Amino acid sequence: MQFWSEKAQGLSPYTPGEQPRIEGLVKLNTNESPLAPSPRAIEAMREAAAESLRLYPDPESLALRTVLARYHGVAPSNIFVGNSSDEVLAHVFVALLKQDRPLLAPDVTYSFYPVWAKLYDIAYETAALDEGMRIRVEDFCRNSAGAIVFANPNAPTGVALPRDEVARMVSANPSIPVVVDEAYVDFGGETAIPLIEKFPNLLVVRTFSKSRALAGLRVGYAVGDAGLIEALSRVKNCFNSYPVGRIAQAGAIASVEDEDYFQAGLATIVAERGRMTSALEGLGFEVLPSSANFVFARHGSVGGAALAQALRERAVLVRHFNAPRIADYLRITVGTAEQTDRLIGALGEILG
Repeated sequence: MQFWSEKAQGLSPYTPGEQPRIEGLVKLNTNESPLAPSPRAIEAMREAAAESLRLYPDPESLALRTVLARYHGVAPSNIFVGNSSDEVLAHVFVALLKQDRPLLAPDVTYSFYPVWAKLYDIAYETAALDEGMRIRVEDFCRNSAGAIVFANPNAPTGVALPRDEVARMVSANPSIPVVVDEAYVDFGGETAIPLIEKFPNLLVVRTFSKSRALAGLRVGYAVGDAGLIEALSRVKNCFNSYPVGRIAQAGAIASVEDEDYFQAGLATIVAERGRMTSALEGLGFEVLPSSANFVFARHGSVGGAALAQALRERAVLVRHFNAPRIADYLRITVGTAEQTDRLIGALGEILG
């Protein structure tokens, strides 16, 4: 385009999950929670929608950082807060992952990582997952990388790396930053947050969008050594000094404080994930072991693209990635029991 910068012309943006408006749609393509947010969070946001909105929010989000620090057993200086984990990760790429040597990530992982690498001129290399779509820690223990980033549980596979294996990877790379993206960890993974006291090069990124059912609020955070957090704060204050609004801070705080509601919601989704997995396997699907709020599955005789299109024609939306190694798979969000029944019924119809 005539007025675009050279940088803009060379970008291939990340493609988010589709948000269509279709009558009676079963929407299982974007890993949103099928459950409502905490009632306490909703009430806190209503109370925050007051005359005080004329004032800027606390630029340091200290109240939210304090609540998160207490929840995770760390200090507020170990917490960084931003507008969604995607914004936090964007700051991470600038503050920590732009090094003299290439950034290393799995070959199948969150597809935003190579987009940020391109945006910020970061050399980007990948290590292949094994045949079971698992991260091979040995491949991340080489000396050529300047930094490491990976999702755990991984996306879009849902496969989790145990915490002792994360510790082995971080321990083998003491001189470079290692960033673990834990967007889905609450659904069955092991968080690496207990490791940050031992490893000053480890940063863990979390979100309120998935397990806390607050995707529309856009709140994320990072947990790590105070030195890493300071680097993120420096970048943030060169970009947006007031990132998280008053309403978002209030809702996030109330969500963290409503632990019983949180745990009940996780149990509901994990149980439905098991039921969906069994039903898919009954239809001839191979389903990877998931520790997330979605499953990653492929059928033995029908390709992923054909299945996704046939489901769409029946008003059931799932995510298909036309990418090497995973083109035969569908990523299917765990929804309500009724949505699972619609999905399985549609697939039964398609597969005959």
